[in-house]
Amino acid sequence: MSAKGLSILSYNIHKGFSMNRRFVLNAIKEAIRTTHADLVFLQEIVGEHSGHSRKHASWPASTQFEFLADSVWTHFAYGKNAVYVDGHHGNAILSKHPIIEWENLDISNNRFERRGLLHATIEPLRPGTQPVHAICVHLDLFERGRAQQLKRIIKRIQQNVPNDAPLILAGDFNDWRESASPILKAELGVTEAHFSMHGKHAASFPAWFPFLRLDRIYLRGFAPLEARCFTESPWDALSDHGAVLARVRLAT
Repeated sequence: MSAKGLSILSYNIHKGFSMNRRFVLNAIKEAIRTTHADLVFLQEIVGEHSGHSRKHASWPASTQFEFLADSVWTHFAYGKNAVYVDGHHGNAILSKHPIIEWENLDISNNRFERRGLLHATIEPLRPGTQPVHAICVHLDLFERGRAQQLKRIIKRIQQNVPNDAPLILAGDFNDWRESASPILKAELGVTEAHFSMHGKHAASFPAWFPFLRLDRIYLRGFAPLEARCFTESPWDALSDHGAVLARVRLAT
């Protein structure tokens, strides 16, 4: 963590395709790099797809998460959630700081929406502090499913993350009713970065005309210094989601 704090980015990359089905992973890579994020939480990232790799000449020879990480984020974790004939996709965490361990949990409610909770433990950001717990999620489209998934997320954190350990919970919550934050604050003591800075969640969807507030960065043990959402050019022509960013510092 630099003297300016830790930068966190969360982004649903729509498997590397724009809404008009152009393959834009190279442009996504460049956009992510411009944010200078230390930690990147990614949803809908492809681990393998044999059909797309044959069709698109610019399809990376490595996995999408390795391609995006490149030499900038030298540590990464990937959680395979949706598996199909041609391959699989899920969530990923890219980090400039060493990842000690990671685990991916299936939190799916049905066979049509395969969802996971990717939990990575990252080395302490400075001497004398605890490891950082970074959790990347992508929740269901339907409210009933999201409610069940929130319970599983809360249980996971209560059982596996010390109360005084730094925690980042980020991803695509699909929470268009904005009901998740009060529950997570009451149960886990987390605050949402953009809400803390601006009094409202970031409008992140759809990226070209954002009015739904779906993408979040929840924090515990950190103080937010800055929060913003990228939906301007070039972001509005990449994924269907905008990317949300928070710059934070350790609270103690």
